Amino acid sequence: MSNTFLVSVAVWILSAVLHFRDDSELVDRLKRRDPHAMTILYDRYGRLTYSVILRIVRNEGVAEDLVQETFLRIWNRIPGFDQQKGALGPWALTVARNRAIDYLRSVEGRAGETAFELDLLEHPTLFGNVQGGMLTLDRQKMLRDAVERLSPNQRLVIELAYYEGLSQTEMAARLKQPLGTVKTWVRSALKMLRQELGEAVA
Repeated sequence: MSNTFLVSVAVWILSAVLHFRDDSELVDRLKRRDPHAMTILYDRYGRLTYSVILRIVRNEGVAEDLVQETFLRIWNRIPGFDQQKGALGPWALTVARNRAIDYLRSVEGRAGETAFELDLLEHPTLFGNVQGGMLTLDRQKMLRDAVERLSPNQRLVIELAYYEGLSQTEMAARLKQPLGTVKTWVRSALKMLRQELGEAVA
């Protein structure tokens, strides 16, 4: 099972649990390089991105620095974002998550292992259809209900994939469980989500 796919599911879950507004006007202003738009962006998503980063790095000073890096990266990469879709919130959280994981991996000497994958996961074009397709109100409720029906172990592996970018092998080492057991948790979690959501996560 691709870890990229697992993280994508985790992004969708977080996006569904949280309510994101239509940011298409804000994206348009960012693309016009309106400096006041950055203030609005920070007001909307600064606290949320800080929370995601702090949960991963567990250091307030580092988290504050990484929030600044997150918004600088968004500013630099906004030209590639499709403003017609308006899924800026999920993208901002993914960029924040990836900055935090990059930091952890650099501290642990593992910076090169997944840097390319992290970069691909936060590419703005991946977030074009998140709100417009999957995250209607009905889909949000459906996904929340599906996640609630996951077992604690199934939710745990989804969270480890999202918040720490762990592969299934790394999860097994962290949880001191056989790799086969972790793979079963991942496979069963994704199977349940597919059954509940049909093609949404296929």
